[in-house]
Amino acid sequence: MVNLIWVGMTIIGLVFAIINGKMAEVNEAIFTSANEAVTLCIGLISVLVFWLGIMRIAQEAGLLDKLAKLFRPFVKRLFPEVPDNHPAMGYILSNMMANMFGLGNAATPLGIKAMEQLKSLNGGKDVASRSMITFLAINTSSITIIPTTVIAIRMKYDSASPTEIVGPTLIATMLSTIGAILIDRYFHYRRTRREVK
Repeated sequence: MVNLIWVGMTIIGLVFAIINGKMAEVNEAIFTSANEAVTLCIGLISVLVFWLGIMRIAQEAGLLDKLAKLFRPFVKRLFPEVPDNHPAMGYILSNMMANMFGLGNAATPLGIKAMEQLKSLNGGKDVASRSMITFLAINTSSITIIPTTVIAIRMKYDSASPTEIVGPTLIATMLSTIGAILIDRYFHYRRTRREVK
């Protein structure tokens, strides 16, 4: 469906440009945007490589394991169906740590692995389990301590103070995560109450 929307928007834009004689501007915008996209991606790669290196050092130093142990009791309450020694718990905690440091691109493979493990716990069913829904809600809202990708974009475009968004980002993502957990729990208990009746 999303692909159809994008194709529709592209066709409408091109037809509008042809009717109004703006194809030269469209061509210029396409090539300028492509150039900016490549430059931005290269800039982001350098920042992500740096932070992934920091994450690797933290992992080797045992810092990530300590953080995971610190958050494990809280995460266990969010995912009571997941056994402590199951690989899903490790992937969930790793995904949360990567998101906390603003490494969304690095967190994605961990999130996919966590979902695969949660699906295996669900018996391979195509219907999402309670843990899968909770994980998706938390992963989408994810508390971010250091928004590295956004800082990199702000640096690329010569922001006067690229790190000034750290505080507001932390507050906004904390509120969004709390909201996601509350909404997830509300709908879970509502469904459970309905099933009991």
